[in-house]
Amino acid sequence: MITVFGSINMDLIATTPRLPKPGETVAGSAFSTAAGGKGANQALAARRAGSTVRMVGAVGRDEFADPALALLNEAGNDLSKVRHVDGPTGIAVILVGGDGENMITVVPGANGAVGEQEAKEAVAAMQPGDFLMLQLEVPAASVERALTDAKARGVTTILNIAPLTADAARLGRMADIVIANETEFERLAGREALDAAEREQTLMRLHGETGQTLIVTLGADGVIAARDSKLFRTMGLAIEPVDTVGAGDTFCGYLAAGLDQGIAFEQALRRAAVAGSLACLKPGAQPSIPTVDEVERRV
Repeated sequence: MITVFGSINMDLIATTPRLPKPGETVAGSAFSTAAGGKGANQALAARRAGSTVRMVGAVGRDEFADPALALLNEAGNDLSKVRHVDGPTGIAVILVGGDGENMITVVPGANGAVGEQEAKEAVAAMQPGDFLMLQLEVPAASVERALTDAKARGVTTILNIAPLTADAARLGRMADIVIANETEFERLAGREALDAAEREQTLMRLHGETGQTLIVTLGADGVIAARDSKLFRTMGLAIEPVDTVGAGDTFCGYLAAGLDQGIAFEQALRRAAVAGSLACLKPGAQPSIPTVDEVERRV
């Protein structure tokens, strides 16, 4: 079973032919809303990948609370540990350019109320061999408590060190499995502007020092990972992206589901990479997450 401890948002999405430069106003071409939040996105991806998933987090008492949970509920995620708190649901304001790239501002809202008590209760309900998936859109102290308690219970932890906060590197050293993009990995490694060869060397060095499974997503260049003293490489699909929002979360959720289902690591990595690619072909974070059947047809 997978428990996801993290954020739940409503995404407010504006599309525009190109992203604005600082201080510039550009005309948009469309506006939409969609359920989001890194925690919720990953929970939905893991559920659509076929795993049993419990979501732990919080929404507000506002008009966004129910739609933020709608797709999770529809997919059959366990929402019994999602609290309704006073104040607004978390919000992400997203600009999507014509090339599919994006700019995002996140307002935590209810996610800021996800505390250490929620972390304690979430892990207390887990069994050795379960998977706990976390991100960094809820308070760092809560993430730390969840990681610490999970280790004591024999639960396998997966931390996506996004968004890149000041606590990312420190918390990253506490998880069993760490997922990062190129920039996040450089923060974890304490180095900048790594070329491809340097990145792989640094990845293997860190893996040797910590024993952690370390995974770096590279966009169109695929994924590299270090596990069991081996370096793994895999590619997603060659695509023309429509919207890259949620692609990384889709990768994370599918990877967790693959491991939860006992799929061999290399195969789970490839399936997750394909799922992440497919998520770029539709707008919105959660609406774009593919089903397991869609992914299996392309693996």
